[in-house]
Amino acid sequence: MLVYIFQRLFSILFSLFGVSLLVFFMVHLIPGDAALAILGERASEGSLAKLRQEMGLNLPLYQQYGKYLWDLIHFNLGRSFRTNQLVVDDLVRYFPATVELTLASMIFAVFFGISAGVLAAVNRGKFWDYTAMFGSLAGISMPIFWLGLMLILLFSYLLPIFPSSQRIDTVLDLQIQHRTNFYLIDTLIAGHFEAFGNALWHLILPAITLGTIPLAIIARITRSSLLEILNQQYITTAHAKGLRYSVVILKHALKNSMIPVLTVIGLEFGYLLGGAILTEHIFSWPGLGSWLYAAVSARDIRPIQGGVLFVASIFMVVNLVVDLLYVYFNPQIRIANQVV
Repeated sequence: MLVYIFQRLFSILFSLFGVSLLVFFMVHLIPGDAALAILGERASEGSLAKLRQEMGLNLPLYQQYGKYLWDLIHFNLGRSFRTNQLVVDDLVRYFPATVELTLASMIFAVFFGISAGVLAAVNRGKFWDYTAMFGSLAGISMPIFWLGLMLILLFSYLLPIFPSSQRIDTVLDLQIQHRTNFYLIDTLIAGHFEAFGNALWHLILPAITLGTIPLAIIARITRSSLLEILNQQYITTAHAKGLRYSVVILKHALKNSMIPVLTVIGLEFGYLLGGAILTEHIFSWPGLGSWLYAAVSARDIRPIQGGVLFVASIFMVVNLVVDLLYVYFNPQIRIANQVV
């Protein structure tokens, strides 16, 4: 097991090197002059030349990448010229908002997705099966920006139930000391339950918007995997022993059908971290997606490179954790590892 973990960690480092190389050259393919985007069109040639020298833009590309790679080895992601903050500090500031939104979206997607998949599988060919599968097909086909705007229109304007932007009301925000930048945690630490409820209320619409597509995918994968397991001989044996139907489904069948579902959950979690830009933009959510969007718009190179590399790292670590969870959910893998 330890050998496998070290092999995966080595592959992660190799993959991150490839990501850094790809992002570096993709950023330099963005049209326009980064120095001009930062200083504006009225900047003098002397100011532009000085900034290009400070950013290293006057060097050949291979030297720029070598300097960038050297900084990465020393955990230096550079400084944002737009915010005048270290990229690491900006990540610490904005990443918790994205994690909070992503976790809420995944909880929503996993709970309702697995529930819908199980409901469809145990009612195969019946009303609930068709309803769940039609709903999942609609969820997969629905563009995030359209769903977000429709939810805001319906639940923020026509039926003013949920807020349409930000993480918490400004008045309550000023009363909270942000120790972790996770608003739900900070409000609980402060013992301010009104602010906790308000932050949770602000989270609902963005979480539904971001979690709808993963929910639909998880529902379809759960149904397909569970139907395959229900046709196995040991399930028939469990029924023959007189075990309750709910015990057979939840204890025996569902657990063994979770392996492909875990794969999807791990992949979707990584996709949500990197794909929250549209959702955060629609709901004015001050997270990593909004920060990266602003960096790309301003052609702020270091935040783009650091942000993408950071998200890629999280994505790979999450998938490593998912692979390790296979050991728990699949006895055959445990036996194979013991034999090896």
